[in-house]
Amino acid sequence: MEHLVDLDDIELLKSRDPGHMLEALAGLPQQCREGVKIAREQEISFPRFTFNNVVVTGLGGSAIGGDFLRVYAGQKCRIPVAVNRDYRLPLFVGENTLVLAVSYSGNTEETLAAYDEARNKGAALVALTSGGKLAEKAKNDGNPLITIPGGLQPRAATGYLFIPTLIILHKLGLVPDVSEGLDDMISTLESVGRKNTPDMHQAKNPAKQLAKMFYNKIPVIWGVSGTTETAAMRWKGQINENSKALAYYNILPELNHNEIVGTEVPEQLLKEIELVVLRSEDDHPRVQKRIEITKEIIGERVSGFTEIWGEGKSLLARMFSLTYLGDYTSVYLALLYGIDPSPVHLITQLKNKLVTA
Repeated sequence: MEHLVDLDDIELLKSRDPGHMLEALAGLPQQCREGVKIAREQEISFPRFTFNNVVVTGLGGSAIGGDFLRVYAGQKCRIPVAVNRDYRLPLFVGENTLVLAVSYSGNTEETLAAYDEARNKGAALVALTSGGKLAEKAKNDGNPLITIPGGLQPRAATGYLFIPTLIILHKLGLVPDVSEGLDDMISTLESVGRKNTPDMHQAKNPAKQLAKMFYNKIPVIWGVSGTTETAAMRWKGQINENSKALAYYNILPELNHNEIVGTEVPEQLLKEIELVVLRSEDDHPRVQKRIEITKEIIGERVSGFTEIWGEGKSLLARMFSLTYLGDYTSVYLALLYGIDPSPVHLITQLKNKLVTA
């Protein structure tokens, strides 16, 4: 099937992106710098608390930063970091828990309910938001409030929603200094951005090439536990929200114990699947071997099997370089389908129905 859009036609791309999602993506490195500045200027101190665990509570684009934090903290933090995507908090949350309540709008009803429960349980609370009811609650309760700029789609505010949570953990002595990793991450994002910007021709633009590959196919994204798993989740979510298309993700090595078997039938559908594996130098050596063997076993059963390596010197840089590439890919895929990537009408419709439910 012929592709509908020339991804090198800059004026056409602009006309199909009235919500300026490509412009928002281009601003991610600067957003990260601002996120560092905002977090470093915020006073965070809980002298009466001894923390046994950390919980990031949020939904959607406001929760993905928690997943990046969970993966990064897995090798850096001596206490567990969990992500909560629910009205209720886990039973273990209590006076020895640090709860980071994250809602870009400040009005996510699940996050507001979880905030109230954390307060009632005596947990240490920090709110991260651009305003709304969450900001009001934090101010009224005298809890630390990190206010970030509004006006973006939550999924386009990853720098604001992730970096402050990481710096908070460092300020509280829960993870080592993150300055070097953040510097590497931001410089790597600048490099990735230059290669995938709209004015970079498709022949040299990995995101445009991936979008063409995904067009009229079903993207399946595989990540690796403890390294690229959140990036894979992010690719799936961004393709759903920006491209308005189905996509799926899974994680190695777990998928070698189930999903790999599901590649025998139906053969016709399998040929519509474009499988992408997100890789990192940090992956366990046995997982690296598993990827090689898995490609040998199923590589010809699907439409394509592509491996993409994270860039940069640090785990932070490698995670976010892959994420940034996926963000650009999802927007170009939307534009190929003739879809405005910014609105999420079905989510808005659901929220409106919940108001009267």
